[in-house]
Amino acid sequence: MRVLVVEDEPVLAQVVATGLRYEAMAVDVAGDGAAALERIGVNDYDVLVLDRDLPLVHGDQVCRTVIASGSGARILMLTAARQLDDKVAGFALGADDYLAKPFELPELVARVRALGRRPAAGHRPVLQYAGIQLDAHRREVHRGERAITLTRKEFAVLEILMTARGGVVSAEDLLEKAWDEHADPFTNAVRITISSLRRKLGAPAVVHTVIGVGYRLAHP
Repeated sequence: MRVLVVEDEPVLAQVVATGLRYEAMAVDVAGDGAAALERIGVNDYDVLVLDRDLPLVHGDQVCRTVIASGSGARILMLTAARQLDDKVAGFALGADDYLAKPFELPELVARVRALGRRPAAGHRPVLQYAGIQLDAHRREVHRGERAITLTRKEFAVLEILMTARGGVVSAEDLLEKAWDEHADPFTNAVRITISSLRRKLGAPAVVHTVIGVGYRLAHP
């Protein structure tokens, strides 16, 4: 899952980003509305954690722009206001969820995870494919009866491949979804992560390379 955190308080933005990265999400950070719109125009995000009171371009306008673009990105709106009218106004703009400051980080992470599952109607909290079971909530992976311990990047890559259900996912798409905007497009991080993931999943090999195209999971 790729997330954009739009928050003008640098310390809070980094705390939120760190918490989401710990859950194997790729996270970019923007400190104002203008920077957010610039990143949204370049990158494909699954969820936006959007502060409503932003400098340069107000969070309301960022929300309207995202909704009008039809990108499908889900929006969790943050605000310092707790009044009902503010919450209603946020939902009226098209936000998918709303969280008042101060908030507990585990609650924000849970809400982002839930929003990230919404776009695909068949995307279940527990994914099962090709003999593998992935529990996104508990961050647990099993192949048959065997528990498999993965790094955050390995987990993120496997989740993307399982969501594709045998479809081919390019290295570029994996880099886009599992790494943030600072990732070097010429890095071999995807290849190294795939290699490590194959080794941990064991035999018979379940992650296949489609030469010149990308990677896919073996068909059941």
